[in-house]
Amino acid sequence: MGCWWVAGMSVPRRIRDVTLVALAVLALTVMLTEPPARADAPLPDDDSFYAAPADLAGRANGSVLGVRPISVFGLPIPVAAWQLRYRTTDSAGRPGLDVATVLVPPMPMPWPGARPLLSYQVPEDSLDTRCAPSFALSGGRDLGVVNTLLDVPFMTAALLRGWALVISDYEGPQSRFFDGVGAGRAVLDGVRAARAFGAGGVSAASPIGGWGYSGGAFATLWAAQLRAEYAPEVRFAGISSGGVPADIPTIARRVDGGPQAGLALLILLALTRNQPESGLPDLLNDRGRALLATDATACGSDLVPENVNARVDDYSRVPNLLGSREFLAAANVDELGGSAPDTPMYLYHSTSDDVIPVSAFTALVDRYCAEGATLTAIHSRFPTHNGAAIGEAMGGMNYLADRFAGRPVAPGCTIR
Repeated sequence: MGCWWVAGMSVPRRIRDVTLVALAVLALTVMLTEPPARADAPLPDDDSFYAAPADLAGRANGSVLGVRPISVFGLPIPVAAWQLRYRTTDSAGRPGLDVATVLVPPMPMPWPGARPLLSYQVPEDSLDTRCAPSFALSGGRDLGVVNTLLDVPFMTAALLRGWALVISDYEGPQSRFFDGVGAGRAVLDGVRAARAFGAGGVSAASPIGGWGYSGGAFATLWAAQLRAEYAPEVRFAGISSGGVPADIPTIARRVDGGPQAGLALLILLALTRNQPESGLPDLLNDRGRALLATDATACGSDLVPENVNARVDDYSRVPNLLGSREFLAAANVDELGGSAPDTPMYLYHSTSDDVIPVSAFTALVDRYCAEGATLTAIHSRFPTHNGAAIGEAMGGMNYLADRFAGRPVAPGCTIR
């Protein structure tokens, strides 16, 4: 009672909780009080490590093209960490370079045999690489790193179980928010690269898990949907995802005009920039074109506080832009649910989610189940989007622990 079990050892709850809180508070305090930039943590666009080599096209997907050790958040945290740059393929079929961060628990936490590898997706939710998790984890100082910092407790919880983590910048060098195919491929190639790197007992025999909440769930589930075709050798033992962003137009309509209206603008800007052929650029008025120009490199953490109660139609030449044929068609390209992942899944969503309506989650679960998925779906009573992220995390971690331990899961769907 009161313990998490790690490779035959127990981590008492008191130690676990104190460590988790201390790391989270330390990282948040230092990151938000330091100056906005440091010479030893250049922005990704100014960092040669993020530059693609000349022979990129000739390299295989998931090839490791460079490695460097980092100090997590630039602090003396007792976690071994590296950045890997690796080859991937974007949603248009072009070769691309991406960066992932690999974290391995401290040496006093060995693992018998191949250490589990958790592919962890932070909700990047951005239009610029300064919001990428690799920049935050290497000690980058910018308010755009806030989404990564908010996930520190969950990453810490996974490390305290003895798992290694690979955290990919799945939006890529162009920061393509809501690009499902590109994100999924980047996640899968990040796993390939982490296994090839092989730090801390990770190997081809390591069981692989997937984790992501909100925007991170989008990338995680797209990876699961693409796995069999794009990376058949990458077999997930299990996936835990919550706050799933299904039905993109419904999300935009839910937040439009409210406290988180900036998210609707982020979605509009992302789809307009990602799919210029969609006709969306032609629907913007002068104010909308100015927004596209001035906020082309914004993070969600910029847009939300700056656009409280904004309305998308204030930036449009036509009424009901979010219901227009052009917007719906652009969003449809990246909707989850086109195929069922062949991976056991633990999915959760608050019934009172204030960002992503639970009806969209229920519809996605129903589609997955109709397509033969094996999953447990939790309609959580923890209130709000952020509430379920915290309240359901333990269930998601325990589900992955069972899969890593090889415990079988009954096929089919369990919906609660």
